Amino acid sequence: MRRLLMSVLPGVLLALAAAPALAQAKKEPIVLRDMGSFHVGGRLIEITGQPVKEVAFTPGGVPAKVDPNGKYQVEQMYVQYLLPQNKKGKLPLLLWHGGGLSGVTYETKPDGGDGWMHYFIRKGWDTYVSDAMERGRSGWSSTFKGEAMALPFGDPWERFRMGPIGSWNDDPAKRVSYPGLQFPAEAYPQFMKQGVPRWVTTDNEIIKAYIELVDKVCPCAVLVHSQSGTFGYKVLEARPDKVKALVAVEPTLGGDVNKIASVKSTPIVVIIGDNAKEHPRWKAIRQNSVKYGEAFKVAGGSFDLIDLPDVGIKGNSHMVMMDKNSDQVADLIQKWLVSKGLGD
Repeated sequence: MRRLLMSVLPGVLLALAAAPALAQAKKEPIVLRDMGSFHVGGRLIEITGQPVKEVAFTPGGVPAKVDPNGKYQVEQMYVQYLLPQNKKGKLPLLLWHGGGLSGVTYETKPDGGDGWMHYFIRKGWDTYVSDAMERGRSGWSSTFKGEAMALPFGDPWERFRMGPIGSWNDDPAKRVSYPGLQFPAEAYPQFMKQGVPRWVTTDNEIIKAYIELVDKVCPCAVLVHSQSGTFGYKVLEARPDKVKALVAVEPTLGGDVNKIASVKSTPIVVIIGDNAKEHPRWKAIRQNSVKYGEAFKVAGGSFDLIDLPDVGIKGNSHMVMMDKNSDQVADLIQKWLVSKGLGD
């Protein structure tokens, strides 16, 4: 019997080890015609009057003299692009992340699944994923006003509507989520490792870099999330001839109603997840989009506001692109883009 188990066990273990790979193999492979990255934006600043220092760049190493006076590059933005072999999108698609996060938002999801970057590349879109100025590979500098801030470990659980107000507990077994939550609760620690410091005084510098990106690669469609909703509208208002569609996923702020006349030819869709209408803060945030949308449509523009539960897609958190049903929401966005004549 023991000999039988020993002969069978390796085959079982091999099958179990191969299972994830086999599941992954069922997905359509991503074939690119090109990929790469670049930086845009930024400026040079000059520092003067500082003393020369001796710095040991490696503990225990030989010190080197460093003169800090001179010109420095600051406020640039990092952009990664992935161009599919089978191109179907008629324009590039730019993916912009929210506050305290980076372009990782659209890459592999916290639970290990493919993110929206993978999804839209497979759908044939030339896809550009950026780290906003001050975040991730864009870097930061001491020129920013104020202090960097980050959210405590448990804060986004309630702020991003994974659980209702008062639901957080350090003990996962005692933590309460919304019924039917689509965010993978077990992957919450992995999500929190994506967080990066942010400032609340750098919007103008961030917007300037995004405008330079649009000038470089557009006309295009822009997909924004949360804080970058503000940036999407600001850039649309600055470059209405280049932003041909705006997809705003739970934007924290809408556009300027006084500038609608100049942007009304660009179609806009706003996507709102579950439990937003009842949440005190998100209810007010959603209402900003409602008011802007009403004015946009009165002016003759195309504006759609989609509450996901109203179209049968339930359980989504604020981090829609990381939820277990993220592809279902992406399907909705894809169909909207195609309906506007931007893809096949």
